[in-house]
Amino acid sequence: MRLFSKIFDRVMVWSRHPKAPWYLAALSFSESSFFPVPPDVMLAPMVLARPRSAWRFAGLTTVASVVGGAAGYLIGALAIEAIEPLLHRLDYWDVYLKARLWFQTWGFWAVLAAGFSPIPYKIFTIAAGAMSMLLVPFLLASLVGRGARFFLVAGLIVWGGSRFESNLKRYIDAIGWSLVAMGLLAYIALRN
Repeated sequence: MRLFSKIFDRVMVWSRHPKAPWYLAALSFSESSFFPVPPDVMLAPMVLARPRSAWRFAGLTTVASVVGGAAGYLIGALAIEAIEPLLHRLDYWDVYLKARLWFQTWGFWAVLAAGFSPIPYKIFTIAAGAMSMLLVPFLLASLVGRGARFFLVAGLIVWGGSRFESNLKRYIDAIGWSLVAMGLLAYIALRN
């Protein structure tokens, strides 16, 4: 079933759209405070479509993500009690508690690691606000961590170039279905 190759083709068309940078900024902002889809899924095809704009796209993604992180920080600082039921319902509560523990142990470095890693960054932004982390170190760690991640993604895509795109297109269905299977297995394993 060639579901993922059709999606890939559609995403490549969208990534060339004149308003694609606005969509990338909106996705980057929202992912840092409440939305579950990481901006890498839009950044990568946009860099593939327009490699000369790779660094501009990575910078835009970074800035929008840090601003979204500040919004997540405000959510944590001003409304943690109000969103606590939502964190429970979305099964983020344990991750939130782990983020709080990381802050108690490592502070600045926890934000830096979360900004670079695939850990749900929004949970760390909310936890930073809820724990009243100093805003300037939070923003600095976010800028460095998120920037490192997005510039690395852009750099790898530029480095791989059209060869990367053709290989990805060839194997996208196998990769997509493998990720779905791994996600289901992880869900089943974590539920039991």
